Amino acid sequence: MSVAIPYRGGTGLLHLLIYATGIKAEGEGEWNARKHGGPKKRLWRKLHLSMDKETLEIRAVGVTTSNVGDAPMLPDLLEQIPPNQEIAWVTADGAYDQRRCHTVIAARGAAAIIPPRKNAQHWKPTTAGATTRNEAVRACKYLGRALWRKLTGYHRRSRAETKMHCVKLLGQGLMARDFDRQVAELQVRIAVLNRYTALGIPVTEPVG
Repeated sequence: MSVAIPYRGGTGLLHLLIYATGIKAEGEGEWNARKHGGPKKRLWRKLHLSMDKETLEIRAVGVTTSNVGDAPMLPDLLEQIPPNQEIAWVTADGAYDQRRCHTVIAARGAAAIIPPRKNAQHWKPTTAGATTRNEAVRACKYLGRALWRKLTGYHRRSRAETKMHCVKLLGQGLMARDFDRQVAELQVRIAVLNRYTALGIPVTEPVG
């Protein structure tokens, strides 16, 4: 079953926040172990999310086994955004500091807000993504990583972490044991969560 994820749309430029984490699932033989006793085999699925910074709604989702890295899923997340919708920024953590990630972000005409890895070296400026990444390396070197994060608004990525926590509040583990059904279960959770988010989100304003 494929679940359509509702999205009401924002008013400004699209700023995507990327995050991934593991979710507990029943491992092979775990149900029998719980019923009859014996050793358990822990199993994890990895949930990859792309969230709209303005509306706080999830725009794209990917589910993989635990041995799949974060960065390889970024192209799939971006492909789920309609090609006629302009993406202005993509914010992700240092795990996405890879050539392919910067390349696919630049191909969508977006700016990557990804902290370079420590002791990062410059890449050959053969692509727009590599050029943008080299600028981030220089900025982190001369301004410091803390100031770079502040100037680029990298801290906004924490909203995606909060959203992932909300997903887990709907269940710390997956009930389905088949992989395809686990994917559908997570899609249903996200569809429900987007509906709740569309009803209203808190607005925080500084006082004093």
